[in-house]
Amino acid sequence: MDLRFLETFITIADCGSIAEAARRLNRSPAALAQRLRALEEELGHTLVLRSGRTVQPTAEGLAILDHARMLVQGARDLQALAANGVPAGQLRLGATATALTGLLPGIIARLSADHPSIDYFVQPGSSVDLYHRVVEGQLDAALIVKPQFAIPKSTGWLTIRDEPLVFIASRSTPEQDPHVLLERSRFIRYDRNQWGGQIVDRYIQDHGLKVQEWLELDALDAIAALVDRGLGVAILPDWAPPWPQGLRLWKAHLPDGEARQVGVIWQRAGARHPAASAFVQACRSAGAEPLDHPG
Repeated sequence: MDLRFLETFITIADCGSIAEAARRLNRSPAALAQRLRALEEELGHTLVLRSGRTVQPTAEGLAILDHARMLVQGARDLQALAANGVPAGQLRLGATATALTGLLPGIIARLSADHPSIDYFVQPGSSVDLYHRVVEGQLDAALIVKPQFAIPKSTGWLTIRDEPLVFIASRSTPEQDPHVLLERSRFIRYDRNQWGGQIVDRYIQDHGLKVQEWLELDALDAIAALVDRGLGVAILPDWAPPWPQGLRLWKAHLPDGEARQVGVIWQRAGARHPAASAFVQACRSAGAEPLDHPG
């Protein structure tokens, strides 16, 4: 049995869409559909049911899904185990949107130079989702916002950078006290369902601000772009560059605000522990290097 076919089935089941699975695996939808048909023919059962653009596992598909995960995971572990403690094999990582562009490229570049036998799978997502994926063992490590609660002893945490809160407005906005502008302007809010958004919400509540809430979303670059167009003001963590190009923003640091801590959470044990430890060390080195802040 070709393990790639099992991986295809698992990804389709997780995504609920062949098109989304194709994007995640960097293959064409037709190629994934062909792999899935071959697996179904080999097993003698239909594994997913199609309904429009979505798919759902059948009862037979659900029956083998967990076993398929274990088989694929075991195969990935073989290269790491054969390396006998040397970082090697596939390292399964997660990263938030800002970490994906601002932190992860430099960390992987450093790690690849030191340990060329490691290859990578990277899952983008929210801090909440990626945290649970690491805790459940689906990912080896992830770059996320630090949770506001104690993490399990099976995982480790390293803070890479503190991101202080900043008030942002369009460069055309007359400079005034940020608190005055926050109460007089439309407010574009960082999603309160996200850990970083909760830090912003605490700042607003702690300072008794009455904002004119207009829009709430979890996309810091999109919030910055909306502010650039003069559509409102916002409070955001001063995330690792790059910020979107061409923005003309007035930025004011909020010195009495709580910083968003960004770092790495990782699994302390497992076949890929040597590779995960090497990744953490690369993160530690990245955290020691100053990052330029956008103007």
